[in-house]
Amino acid sequence: MTRQDLLASLRSSDCLDLVVVGGGATGLGVALDAALRGFSVALFEANDFASGTSSRSTKLLHGGVRYLAQGNIALVREALAERATVLHLAPHLAQPLPFVMPSYACWQSPFYGAGLAMYDLLAGRAGLGRTRWLNKAQAMAALPGVRADGLRGGVQYWDGQFDDARLALALARTAEAAGARVLNHLPVQAIRPDVASPGQGHVVTVQDRFSGEVLALRARCVVNAAGVWVDDVRAQAVGGGQAPARMVSPSQGVHVVVDRTFLAGHSALLVPRTRDGRVLFAVPWLGKLVLGTTDTPRDDLPREPQAFAGELAFILREAGQVLARPVTRADIRSVWVGLRPLVAAPTPAEGGTQSLSREHTIVVDPGGLVTVTGGKWTTYRAMAEDVLERCFEAGLLPRRAGGTTARHRLVGAPPAGQEAVPIHQAPGLHLYGTEAGAVRALAGAGRELGMGLTEAMVRHAVRAEYACTVEDVLARRWRSLFLDAGEAAAMAPAVADILVDEGLSQVGLDAFLDLCEHYRGHQIPTGG
Repeated sequence: MTRQDLLASLRSSDCLDLVVVGGGATGLGVALDAALRGFSVALFEANDFASGTSSRSTKLLHGGVRYLAQGNIALVREALAERATVLHLAPHLAQPLPFVMPSYACWQSPFYGAGLAMYDLLAGRAGLGRTRWLNKAQAMAALPGVRADGLRGGVQYWDGQFDDARLALALARTAEAAGARVLNHLPVQAIRPDVASPGQGHVVTVQDRFSGEVLALRARCVVNAAGVWVDDVRAQAVGGGQAPARMVSPSQGVHVVVDRTFLAGHSALLVPRTRDGRVLFAVPWLGKLVLGTTDTPRDDLPREPQAFAGELAFILREAGQVLARPVTRADIRSVWVGLRPLVAAPTPAEGGTQSLSREHTIVVDPGGLVTVTGGKWTTYRAMAEDVLERCFEAGLLPRRAGGTTARHRLVGAPPAGQEAVPIHQAPGLHLYGTEAGAVRALAGAGRELGMGLTEAMVRHAVRAEYACTVEDVLARRWRSLFLDAGEAAAMAPAVADILVDEGLSQVGLDAFLDLCEHYRGHQIPTGG
C-alpha cells in the first residue's frame, strides 16, 4: 500500500483495536505481534521508523556480557534466547559474529574466559559457538591491527550483529503484511479519552508532516512506545492535569566510524574494562569499523544529540591503547549518538546511568494509556509479548493467543540454511534478501550513486520501504550517513532528484546536507 492508500484506509476506519505511538524496535514489535493475533492496528511514528535510538545502537544482538558481570542472570538468559530467535527471523540482516578480548595481563584470559564459559552455559542450545582461549599468534591473526606490544593472547566468544535500521524496516513491512497500518512522519498531536464511549478507549489525533492533514482516530487501546520520549507522550495524554512521575533517565552512547584498515579482520574487539571502568567495542560493520560506546547521562532530548568532547576523546584514547595505529579526528568518517531510554531510578543513581536498569518496564496509567520503556533491541520481541499480556490483564484488549512472532520470519528472510553474505562486508544487494530480484528489476539498477546504492534501490525505498526524504534513504534504507557522512553528502543531490521523479516534493535536501556536517563531527569541540 502507498502512503496515500494507508491514509485513506485510516480515514474510513471506525474504531481501531490498538494504536501504537512510536516506530522504533519496541513499537514495531508490538504492532507485528498484535496484527498477527488478528487485532486492527495502526502505528504512528513522528519522524522515520527507527530514526531515534533504534538506528543508533552498537549493532550488536547480545546477551550482555557486562550484565553477567553485574549478576543479572535472568536478563542475560532471556537475551541469549532472543538473540537466537532474531538470527532465525532475518538471517540476511542479523548474523553471528566472533568477538575477541585481547589480554595484556596474565590474569585477564583465565578471568574473562571463566565468565564467558558461563555465558556459553546460559545460552545452552541457543549458543552460537564455543568460547576458546587464544595464544598471542592466534589473537593477532583474529585481530589484525591490534597492538602487539605486551599482548599475551586473548579469549574468543560469540555474539550477534545486525543492521538495526533495516531490521526495523523489515518489522514494519512484516507488520503491514499482517494487516497493521504503519505510517512514518505522522506525529501524534493529542491523546484524549473517547467521550463517545467513556472508559472504552481514546481518541488519537495525528497530523501528516507533509500535507498538514489532521486525522482523529478512535482506539480501544493505546500503547506508548516512544522510547526516550515516553514521558512527553504520557504528559500529553494527561493534558492539563498533574504530569506523571518520569519513567526515563536518558543516557547517550557515542559511536565513531573509521576505515577497516585499523582492524582488518572479521572479528570484533572487546575491552571489557577500560581505565575508567567502561566498555569499549571495535566492531566490523558494513565495510567500516565502529568504535564505541559511551554511557553519559543527559537531561535534554534532542532528536540529533551531539557527542561531548570528553566522550570523543575517551573513544579515541582507549582505541589507541589496543590498536597498533592511533585513531585521530582526521580518520573519522562518521560520528553518531543514540539516546538510551533507561528506566529511571527513584533517586539519582550513584555512578551515573551505567547503574540504571536495561530491563523494560510497563505501566498502565489510570486513564488506560499503556507505556513501555527500557529494554534493548535484542529483546524487542519478548517485550512486545509482555506489552500485549499487560493489555489483556488490564482489560484493554480481549485475550487472544499469540506466540507466533518467534517463528514468523520477516520480509526478505531467505530460506533456512541458505548461506548469507556477512553483515561486516560492504553494503550491497544482499541486504534485500529474497527481494533482491525485485529491486534489480527496477529502472536504474545499473546506475550506482555511491557506496553500493543504485538508482533502483532508491526507487524501491520510496515504493516499498516508506522513504519520504533524502535522510530516510541515506540514513536508514541505506546506511551511508552512518558509514561516511562526507560520501553521503556527495550522494544526496542525485538521491533528491530520484525522489522528485518518484513524485515526492518535500525531500529535505538542504536539511540533510546540514545533518551530514553534524555527523562528520566537525562541530564537536576538542579537549576532554
